[in-house]
Amino acid sequence: MKVEEETMSAFEPFDARKQEDTLEVAERPQASVLVPLFVRNGKIHALMTQRSEQLRTSAGEVCFPGGKRDPNDKDEVHTALREAHEEIGLPPSDVHVICTLQPIISKNGLLVTPVVGFIPESFLARPNPAEVRAVFTVPLDLFVDPTAKATWASSLSFDFVEPDSGARYRIWGLTAIVAFVVATIALKTKPEGHATLNAEDLMCRLRQRLQHKTRTPSKL
Repeated sequence: MKVEEETMSAFEPFDARKQEDTLEVAERPQASVLVPLFVRNGKIHALMTQRSEQLRTSAGEVCFPGGKRDPNDKDEVHTALREAHEEIGLPPSDVHVICTLQPIISKNGLLVTPVVGFIPESFLARPNPAEVRAVFTVPLDLFVDPTAKATWASSLSFDFVEPDSGARYRIWGLTAIVAFVVATIALKTKPEGHATLNAEDLMCRLRQRLQHKTRTPSKL
């Protein structure tokens, strides 16, 4: 429980729900992803999925559970929890939401809000085969490991091999950015290659990038 409490405390300053100033962004389609965290043997892990090869967009890519906001969704958290339940059978009541981070624009022009929460270590996923090809877990420290093949400044990507099955996954794009940000905050670690860059600086840079990208409304 101590690890969870320390992690929740680390995220508190970055919770978008508690920010006094809100970002003024152009009107865009919205989506949310859930970053499900749990503690195993004293270390934080993240649950991730691989999209079905049958999907029309981003087929076979690694991602967090999530999707577009439905008109009936109350807010970003509702969207993330609903999508996680539909995709991997995660009951919303099993998620202890600790933070919503500032949104990031996806390659398809969606304004994606990461929702971070703890789930039970004992959770067994029931993936929806129409949407999810595989469910796996990754130690969060992979995303701040200096030996990992990653660079924050340009194309962020990570390679992960599942120990039991030997399955190989490439984590890149928006998913890699979200994982990198979450790991940097949760583990209180400076991003690799940036001796003076801390979590506050990282979030500031992402905020500036978002403001720059939202000056022009999406054409979607």
